[in-house]
Amino acid sequence: MKRLLLVWMAVYLLASPAWAAQYADQLIVIDCGEGHADDKSLWSPGENVGQPFDMANNCYLVRHEKGWLLWDTGLPDTVADQPGGLRVEAIRTTWRRKQKLVNALSMLGLKPADIDLIALSHLHPDHIGNVALFPQATVLIQTAEYNNPIPLIGLPFLPNQSIKKIDGDYDVFGDGSVQILSTPGHTQGHQSLLVRLRNTGTVILSGDAVHSEESWIRQWVPAKNVSVEITRSSREKIARILLTEQGQLWINHDVPQSAGQRKAPDFYE
Repeated sequence: MKRLLLVWMAVYLLASPAWAAQYADQLIVIDCGEGHADDKSLWSPGENVGQPFDMANNCYLVRHEKGWLLWDTGLPDTVADQPGGLRVEAIRTTWRRKQKLVNALSMLGLKPADIDLIALSHLHPDHIGNVALFPQATVLIQTAEYNNPIPLIGLPFLPNQSIKKIDGDYDVFGDGSVQILSTPGHTQGHQSLLVRLRNTGTVILSGDAVHSEESWIRQWVPAKNVSVEITRSSREKIARILLTEQGQLWINHDVPQSAGQRKAPDFYE
């Protein structure tokens, strides 16, 4: 009888909401720029040679009872002051910003000092442009990414910036509501973000694990990725989680998907 009672107690505890993953309060999509590439084949090797390719570029803000998490910081706010945009010849792409990140935060009643955590998908310039606006925030980044900055660009962090290096998946707030997923392949230490919301369900923010819905379906791997095999393995990991949780994949650079999303100051919950 005592043994049976212990079994039932274990079943009850495992089924209790206290043991289940919790939810983040809000997920906010912020327009952090757009890109216009001359040659789509850089992202679809062997296909679409010479065809133009437009990219969205979003940042995401997660509200949790323990604090604010900013996922990526987009293009530098200074790009909004450049009428011709910022040209990156390495990928034959011109980047532009319509609004500054600091202004988007202001629309939400927030100052840069209110952001507790920054998590960077990777260290490419269109994702790290405004890290210096948040000297008080702790940055969450994979050790492999920290150890492999882009040549001539280096690390974007301030001298006294708090850095938390991660090796693999990481539960940000300790309750399962927001989890960093290690998804290398685009870069050595690329990561994606899983957010669980009460009404919207599970959302995975892709970073650059994939660049468009077409790329996801066709399984294109950009020529500049560090590994085709590892990229595909990371995508399989994302697909398994999406299937298990009946989740949504929000592809950062996908223009049609981004156009259909509610942007700040609106939010998902």
